[in-house]
Parts: sequence; structure tokens; C-alpha cells
Amino acid sequence: MRISVSSDMDEPVARALLAELRERGHEVSVHGALSPGSDARWAFCSEAAARDVADGTADQAVVCCWTGTGASIAANKVPGVRAALCTDAYTADGARRWNDANVLALGLRLTSEPQLREILDAWFAPVSGRDEEDRHNVDRLTLLDGTRPTTG
Repeated sequence: MRISVSSDMDEPVARALLAELRERGHEVSVHGALSPGSDARWAFCSEAAARDVADGTADQAVVCCWTGTGASIAANKVPGVRAALCTDAYTADGARRWNDANVLALGLRLTSEPQLREILDAWFAPVSGRDEEDRHNVDRLTLLDGTRPTTG
């Protein structure tokens, strides 16, 4: 899977994220503080990673900033992106399962490496088909941002 990653800071958990994604066999592109010459401001690097998802250059993205909040807000401004700030595996599972989230937002301050692995396990776990209500909710989101619904 092609994953676009952004981080506004060169923190140990951000480096661990890159290593973990690569170890899992993902093709990783990087924006922000971990990419020399890239704009490391959270609004800019998060937008860049989210645009990779929206334009199809990446299948998913992971955006990071100190709390994860700014990164998730910036990513969610890109049409077609559904970014979810996840602080634990349960939230990550729900974001994928019920919200069809395509961008994971993480806080660099409070995410430990063991938590990171648990969150990624849940995020990348096979997701069973959403029920009809979930599909209608996600379709509503796509109408709000002007992109095409996932169902007819």
C-alpha cells in the first residue's frame, strides 16, 4: 500500500512510524520535518499528505503534529479526505470500520511506540463491509465536501 506521511517535528515516534510502515511492507512518501527541504509547518505538510490521498498518489496517509489536532484539521480541509485523530486502537478501528477514514492523524506528544503499533494494527486490519447506515453517513460526508458518494 502507498502511504503518505507528514510530521511537523522530527520526533522519535515520527521516525518509529516511518520504520514501522516500511517494515510492514508499505511504500512510504514523506512530507515535513522528516523530508529535507519540505515545508515542516503542520498545516502545509498535513495538506500535502492529504492531497496525495485525494489525487490517488497514495492509498492512505498518516499526518502528525504535537497534539494531532492541527494535522487532522488541515487534512480534513482537502476534499475527499476523512482524517481521524486516533489516540488508541479502538478509535482507529472505529474510524476505519464506521467512518471509512483514509487519513490517520496522530499526536506526537502522547503516542508511545507500543501505542503506535497497536493503532497501526487496528488501522490496517481488514475492515468488513460497512452496514447501510455507515455507507449513508460516509456518502453524506462526500456530498458535504463536493466529492462523489461511494454508493449509488
